[in-house]
This record gives sequence, structure tokens and C-alpha cells, in this order.
Amino acid sequence: MTTGTGIIAGVSVSFSHASVDQIESAFAESERAAVETLLGHDGMSEAFVIQTCNRAEAYVVSDDAERGHDVLESYLADVDSEAIRELGHEASLRHLLRVACGLESLVLGEDQIIGQVREAYEHARGAGAIGPTLDDAILKALHVGERARSETKINEGVVSLGSAAVRLAESERDLEDATAVVVGAGEMATLTSRALAGSADRVIVANRTLPHAEHLVNELDTEGSAVGLAALPTVVEKADVVVTATGSDEYVLDRDALESAGETLVIDIAQPRDVSPAADEVAGVDVYDLDSIESVTDETRKQRKEAAEAVEALIDEEFDHLISQYKRKRADQVIAAMYEGAERMKARELHTAVSKLEAETDGEVSEAEREILESMADALVGQLLSAPTKSLRDAAENDEWSTINTALQLFDPGADDGHMDIPSIPEGPEGLPEEMREQMPARVLDQLATDDD
Repeated sequence: MTTGTGIIAGVSVSFSHASVDQIESAFAESERAAVETLLGHDGMSEAFVIQTCNRAEAYVVSDDAERGHDVLESYLADVDSEAIRELGHEASLRHLLRVACGLESLVLGEDQIIGQVREAYEHARGAGAIGPTLDDAILKALHVGERARSETKINEGVVSLGSAAVRLAESERDLEDATAVVVGAGEMATLTSRALAGSADRVIVANRTLPHAEHLVNELDTEGSAVGLAALPTVVEKADVVVTATGSDEYVLDRDALESAGETLVIDIAQPRDVSPAADEVAGVDVYDLDSIESVTDETRKQRKEAAEAVEALIDEEFDHLISQYKRKRADQVIAAMYEGAERMKARELHTAVSKLEAETDGEVSEAEREILESMADALVGQLLSAPTKSLRDAAENDEWSTINTALQLFDPGADDGHMDIPSIPEGPEGLPEEMREQMPARVLDQLATDDD
């Protein structure tokens, strides 16, 4: 049975309406594991999950929007309902465009998110969870995200959580002679280390895999060193600022590790958290998390307001293109099914007509006569399907999805009987267009007239 274009259902748990703890509760083991879980539910044909420092979002594609939302509700069963934002089909499409452009980021217009969307897309593709509906949506989001950054000033100023964390550190401490420790060596930690290299006197990178930390330190334009995580309690004693940005599922800094740290500013930009909440109780230690970053980003938001308006206009334009693309695909799917069924019927009836002519006239139909018959059949199919084709395209443009889905059932190319509800072919030579009658062999016209009698 042919089915219509899938419907997207989405959910978002992000900093705009959820706390750090609520976002953390929405996290799956990995993006790939999450899409595999969602795809395992009956009726789910596609799935996409993106998990970053300040968001956890999931999308599924099915033929039933309500079923899709039920699956997502069970997926986030452990998350407070007030922290969950449900998204319908078109809302999901627009939201994905906004996410890739950085309009849904804590740091407005940040650059890192577009890479995270691309990485999440690859994870979902690797799990076999991306089909035509999400493929169009995510590729369009990546395209719009690139346009936003190349055609507007949305990414000027503080462009990542890493640089926002450094801006916060600068507002709280004098970093000119400071020693900074960055925990982690991934993308976020790299951005943070580079930003700190321009402010702090020395940067120490602590990471589980020492060669990765050494590689990062070698890239920095400042004095630095690399250590393993086991040395973290020792190096934090020398640190004025500690920024944590690992992908660990467990705390990498607890109260005990900071007991001897003295006056230290700790900024945790990891999700899940790297720093135990109990660490904030240590005398002299000030701990800031993602919620604290928002005050630093307010200034950037004001500076980028004009650019954001230009990006919104860009999103409106590309969103309209995407919706039109879906509509055309949906209509074209039905039209292709309709013509496929008509071609099968044409071939069957043409064979019957040729066999009947040969039997009635006691002779073979010539190649030229066969070509004329085929031309007539093609013309009839084209004329008979012209009006339904226009109606289906109009229905798609006007969002008349019930008309489209009904047509898919009527013109299903997989039906065994080849049934099609199209107008009947006119009987007798008088029912044919004049140009066809002029091309028809006399004996074919005579046979048609005989059949009509």
C-alpha cells in the first residue's frame, strides 16, 4: 500500500523553558542509542535526536501525528512535563531551522550548534533513522544555518559557550596573571581553551586521554601544560579559574577535589554536569553553571538583535521553500502512482485491442498501426489524467491532505486489480479527438464503430 509523506512530531527540552537538571533528565545514553529506541516503536519510520549542553530534542516521523507524540511522551516519561515543549509538523520544521541558525541557543547565533546538528544527523543516518522527510528538513536547516552566518552578523562577538564562560570569568576575576584549568579536550573545551589563551597567563588542560590534552595545549598561543584527570585535585589547587567541559556521565570534580583549592572560580558548562552541586559549599569556591551564563549572553543578544531579525526573514523565506518542497513531493507521489496505474491499464487494454483486431480482421496489426494505437492510448491517458493532476497539485498547495491521501488509496500502484477511478474512455470513433481519427487506419475506425454497435 502506498503511504503519504510522513508527519513529523517533535519535543524540545532546552534552557529557554527548562532547568539544567531537567535538561539532564532528558538525556539518553547517546544520540544514536536514542534514535534506535525511537525507531523501535511501531509506526515510526524516521527519528532524529540532538543533545547539547543546553538542549535535548527528539523528532520522529510517522503517518499518525498523535501516535508520534505518544511515542515521544513515553521517551521523556522521566522529565517534568512543564519542561517539555511539544512541536507539530510545521513547528518542528521551523524550530530545526532556528536551532541551526543559533536563534534557539543560549548564546544567540553561536557557531558550535551547526556542527552539533550535523553530527547528530550523521549519528541518526548511521542508525538508519533518516528517511526522505527528515533528510529534507535537516539538510535545509544546515543550509539555512550556513547562510545565516555568511549573510548576516549573527555570529559576531561571543559566539560559543566557551567564550561566554571566559567572559563570565573575566567579569569575576582578573585573569592577567591567572592560571586557568580546562577540564576536557573536546570541541567545547577547545573553544574555551583558545578563549582563555588570550586572557589568562597560563592554561592547564586536564583530560582522561592525555595525548588529546597535549595536542590541544600545543595549539594554544600561551604557556600551558597537559595532565590526566587523576592529577586534577593537584592542579586545581594552583588554579584561579576552572572551566569544566567534558562529556562524562559522572562528576569529574566533587567536594573533596576542591577542599584545598582556596579562592577559585569554577564554571561548569558541561551537560550532564561535571561538578557536584556539593562543591559550591566549599569555602572560597564559587561555582557557576549553564544557568549563570545567561547573564553574560544578554549583552550579546542586544548586539545581535538586528542581525537576528535578518535571520528571521531568511528563515521565513527558506521555511516557505521547504513547505512547498514537501507539498510538491506529496502531490508528485500521488501523481506518479496514478500514472503508474494508468500505464498498466493502458498496456493491458492495448494488448486486448490488438488481439481483438487481429482476430476480427484475420490478419496481423502492422507496426505502423500499432504505433498509432499506442499514440492514441498515450494521448487518452494524458488527457484523462490532466484534470486530476491539476486538482492534486492544487490540493497540495492548499494543504488538503485528506484529498491527497484518498487519492493515494484510489491510485495505489500496488493494487492487484489495477483499479483506477478515472473517467471512462469514450466508446466509438466519434468520441475520439479529430486529430486522432485522422491518424487512425480505416479498419481500426471501422472496428471501433462495429464494437459501438
